[in-house]
Amino acid sequence: MSIEAKINDLGYTLPEAPAPAGSYVNYTRSGNLLFLAGGIPPVEDEYMGKVPTDTPVETAQEAARLITLNRLAVLKEAIGCLDKVKQIVTVNGFVNSAPDFYAHPAVINGCSDLLVDIFGDKGIHSRTAMGAAALPLNVSVEINMVVEVED
Repeated sequence: MSIEAKINDLGYTLPEAPAPAGSYVNYTRSGNLLFLAGGIPPVEDEYMGKVPTDTPVETAQEAARLITLNRLAVLKEAIGCLDKVKQIVTVNGFVNSAPDFYAHPAVINGCSDLLVDIFGDKGIHSRTAMGAAALPLNVSVEINMVVEVED
């Protein structure tokens, strides 16, 4: 089964890759590594503000899944086909968190678990999950990643 078919089987749809929203590119490539820029969820009320005071953990996990699909769309744009992924190398997740919130890993699990569901062993990765005082546009989550791809 292709990776895109697997995404569909899981009940998701791969979106179109978004255009960069600033002075950067969606990805850079060095050899077989693609460095994907940080992605944010849709700028909608439910994904805005601090976790857990403005956005519940479960909603922030959903935001992390949406960001993951968004990043995979960028990856597809870069390499043409997600079946060329050799390994998700690392994920860096940032949570717009209240000062006394310490469950950042639980939020970023929304991304990590989805990557493993989609790619199996190729989706297992190293990770950073941390809190931030603020994120762009006051979104609840931002995620970037590094992916190894075929030549």
